[in-house]
Amino acid sequence: MEFRQLRYFLAVAEHLHFTEAAFHLGIAQPPLSQQILKLEREIGTALFIRHARCVELTEAGHLFRERARKIVSDAEQALADAQNAGRGHMGRLSLGFAGSTVFHPAMALTMQQFRRAYPRVTINCEESNSIALLDKVALGQLDAALVRLPLHCGELIVEPLVKEEMLAVLPSEHPKGQRKQIKLADLAHDMFVLFPRSIGPNLYDSILGACQTAGFAPSIRMESPQISSAANLVSAGFGVALVPSSMRQVQVAGVSYHELRGKPLSTAIALVYRPDEKAPAVLNFARIVHEYYASHRH
Repeated sequence: MEFRQLRYFLAVAEHLHFTEAAFHLGIAQPPLSQQILKLEREIGTALFIRHARCVELTEAGHLFRERARKIVSDAEQALADAQNAGRGHMGRLSLGFAGSTVFHPAMALTMQQFRRAYPRVTINCEESNSIALLDKVALGQLDAALVRLPLHCGELIVEPLVKEEMLAVLPSEHPKGQRKQIKLADLAHDMFVLFPRSIGPNLYDSILGACQTAGFAPSIRMESPQISSAANLVSAGFGVALVPSSMRQVQVAGVSYHELRGKPLSTAIALVYRPDEKAPAVLNFARIVHEYYASHRH
């Protein structure tokens, strides 16, 4: 029994006329009649009572129509689902993100746009540091990840999302706390709160390099578990910190945020995924990230 025969049978069962059913199907009437006869021979019983100008369903035909409708409906739904999955309209996306990236509005806007475009894709999110996320993407444990640059990403594809400057976070009693802008050299005698090098070696080294260019080696008093918790440690009196500008929206009592003159430090958020990636959901997300960056980079 062929799927085509089921569709032909249902067309005749709906119109109760071979000529009208053939017109609806876009085929000639004789081949349609032959296919119905073939179907009846395979089943071993008549499905239609043929009259001069029309046909009517036999008892077996009535029963077969209900089963055939379900089979055809299920098959058409399976076809649609497969096509949607092939286009990335359905499926799953396992996405990692570095904790500090969630504070930038580009993250929420990108996720919202993807959800609007592909509402039937289930997104599973996992938070970690950028180094751990790179490993999980490379090993296939995550489909993609939003990480903070600069970072050595090996063979992974890097799709920039947004760039941002680094700011200084000062305790409220700091002598430079009333200034909107300060020089990095103004912090030469302060103790620094800095995240561990292991979670962002390139950004860590960039901070140290910028300080050295400003004429001093920073004294690190406390390591923050994540970039996002640095402001809380500054508020607690452990020193000053340098954080991405999007962290300014984190309202922590007892601290102030300051631009650095000359913009000596910058960072970026980027999507990373495997170069051989073929999953449409991942590629669709990468396309949305690319389009956001292209429309906001100037």
